[in-house]
Amino acid sequence: MIVKEVSFQVENTRNGALFVENILARDLRTASIAIQHFLPADYHDVSNAQLKQLAKETGVSHITLLAKTENDIIGVKSSDPEEINMGTKGWGYWYNAFQQLFQLTPVSVGKGLTLENYWSGPIEVASSNPDHIDKWGYYYDASTNYIINPYFRDKVLEYEKKFGPMKIIEDFTSEHEILELSVFNPEKFGKKKEVVHLNGNTYTRISAEPIWYGTYNYPNTQQDASYISKAIQTKKQQNYIADLNSKRVMKTFVPVYPANQAPYVIGLVYYYELIEQELVKELKVHILLSIAIMIMVLIISFVFSYSITKPIGYIVNRVNEIAKGNFGKKVIVKRNDELGLLAENVNALSTDLQNYVNDLENSRKVIEYQAYHDPLTGLTNRRFFHERLHSIVNEPSSEKQQLSIIFIDIDRFKQVNDTFGHNKGDELLRIVAGRLRDCFPDKNQPLITRQGGDEFLLLFLQSSLKETEAAAKEIINSLRKPYWIGGNEIFLGASLGISLYPNHTQDIDTLISYADMAMYEAKKSGGNKAVVYSDQLLNANLERTQVELRLRKAIEAGSLEVYYQPKVNAATESIYGTEALIRWFDDELGAVSPDLFIPIAEETGLIQPLWHFVMKQACHQMYEWNQNLLQPLSVSVNFSARQFGDPVRMVEQVRAILSESQLKPSQFEIEITESILMNDSKEILEALSTLQDLGISISIDDFGTGYSSLHYLRNLPISTLKIDKSFIQDIQEDLTNSEIVEAIINLAKSLHLNVIAEGVEKEYQKKFLLSKKCWQMQGYLFSEPLNKYQFEEFIKKG
Repeated sequence: MIVKEVSFQVENTRNGALFVENILARDLRTASIAIQHFLPADYHDVSNAQLKQLAKETGVSHITLLAKTENDIIGVKSSDPEEINMGTKGWGYWYNAFQQLFQLTPVSVGKGLTLENYWSGPIEVASSNPDHIDKWGYYYDASTNYIINPYFRDKVLEYEKKFGPMKIIEDFTSEHEILELSVFNPEKFGKKKEVVHLNGNTYTRISAEPIWYGTYNYPNTQQDASYISKAIQTKKQQNYIADLNSKRVMKTFVPVYPANQAPYVIGLVYYYELIEQELVKELKVHILLSIAIMIMVLIISFVFSYSITKPIGYIVNRVNEIAKGNFGKKVIVKRNDELGLLAENVNALSTDLQNYVNDLENSRKVIEYQAYHDPLTGLTNRRFFHERLHSIVNEPSSEKQQLSIIFIDIDRFKQVNDTFGHNKGDELLRIVAGRLRDCFPDKNQPLITRQGGDEFLLLFLQSSLKETEAAAKEIINSLRKPYWIGGNEIFLGASLGISLYPNHTQDIDTLISYADMAMYEAKKSGGNKAVVYSDQLLNANLERTQVELRLRKAIEAGSLEVYYQPKVNAATESIYGTEALIRWFDDELGAVSPDLFIPIAEETGLIQPLWHFVMKQACHQMYEWNQNLLQPLSVSVNFSARQFGDPVRMVEQVRAILSESQLKPSQFEIEITESILMNDSKEILEALSTLQDLGISISIDDFGTGYSSLHYLRNLPISTLKIDKSFIQDIQEDLTNSEIVEAIINLAKSLHLNVIAEGVEKEYQKKFLLSKKCWQMQGYLFSEPLNKYQFEEFIKKG
């Protein structure tokens, strides 16, 4: 009975702990995805205090970020001070799992729980703090430069303490004349203790502990190890009698073989002298009262059979029902003895398990909803969309079914988000989601999904191209209506891409990428329109991908070149400055036009290293030239909108490069487009004012092609308007089409700004500009862009 009760508790604890452990593993994955949403992609931008607050909000004990070093993977940031700068190279299969996560391959170490982009290690002693037993999760999908590692502290041990076998062991050792009761690990008991030395701490892993439950106060290690091994080998109970701790005791070892798990041994220690005394006393009584005792034994046997065996059998049957998952079953035994206490404990366990299962079911429903829905808009999310699309396509009737996808990206959303803040941006996304729902009657409503950010996906069933295009037009008209956010009227548009199944492809992922490609083409064409995918788009995208790949390699190799186009004073026929321009001559692609690779650099984030290269080369070169010139020249560099994403950092970079090159700020000019100024951002205006205070000139490039506003021209810290070359080249020899140029020149004069005309290629254009007192010019009439050697010759010729 004792062995059965203890082994039942051990197995129940094992199974329950594993069940809880798997739930915790999935909870950690859910927490990882939530943590990834709130953290920057670079761990340098994350603070330990931020992780501490995020751990509290996501319900985990601690969060650690693991990143690669040259020869290790270490804890770079953590809410747990013990985890910071903690190396993992000596962790065995844990370290292998981290390497596989960084390689984006499924973890194959054979321990813990493996999901997509995720691995949860088994319950173990924390190497950074051996006083705790932790459950770890690790998540990495290449969108960050670190592994996200949330973990729970001591949770499974709490379950084990509450429902484990220790209570039964204590009851038997205190009330059943048993000196000691232990649950031995036959693989480790009696062998050299496995000690782990990691991160300055020494400890033994849970799996290597020689005794799982109970105590070992009557040690006889060598002989006990022999009997434990024999019990496992023979699958039979083993016992011996020995003098231990000044007592004559009998030790009994019972092997237990649970299904699908490693066997273990339950050890019991009895006070044998007490047994011998009782046996002698009983023998005397039996000799004197043998007949009476036989009668009494028969009566007592009947009473015990009825009052003990029957309740125990009843309890065991109930316990077996509970073990099969029928939680909530009650054991009705009205007794005040050990059986009554056992019944109460079984009832408490059954009730707690039922409550726990109910809580898990409720949590499962919440997690399932969260796993398939976007928390901001209430729309389904990308995961649901993909699974739903796959299930539809894989249905037997899918060959007869035509599907269409509309990929939506909100035009100028980032600008609104940066201007009014993320809270207003979230409010705007909720309005967009509502308008998308309202575009369609309930019975014909497509599956509407938020893909992420300001992107949405719509799935139409049994919809022709004509019907899908009509729906797209309805969406565009709805989304272009004004939005009122915080008292501000905002106008947005939407770029839409359409792809059809099976017309364009029968591969689901490719179908979505085709719609994305078509959406990009719509955005590139000015937005607020819908484009249907075609093979021409695919070919253009492949070319764009090749250009992006070669451009990355060119930037890494430093094989780009800075050219310089002179700026001249046409009245005095002298050069006063130059504009630095990037040129790219590729071994495979040949001469690549800036009109092709600059937009690609903008979209892929390569514009920052490209700008840094031009800025550094131009400033160093201009300083070198000015050392030998009587009249120093100035150099201008084009600034992308990307540089103004972080205006403070941009100003510091400009300062640093000017300081490093020793070029005077008065000999440097930045050229910006009107679109940068449309945000009317306080930070951008402050950055421009700071640059102007340093002595740097600020010019508005391509003036007249954007959203010109006298309000911002009057209040901005600018010094020059640069007339776009399209206006200059429109001027005819009879001076027709010259009105816009003349108006810009007059506007600049009235605002006390310098004005320069670019794209001057004809003598009559030059004469016209001089007649309007526009002295500063730039164009092929004077010189094409020159490499540094050609520019040096140009300077020498004066």
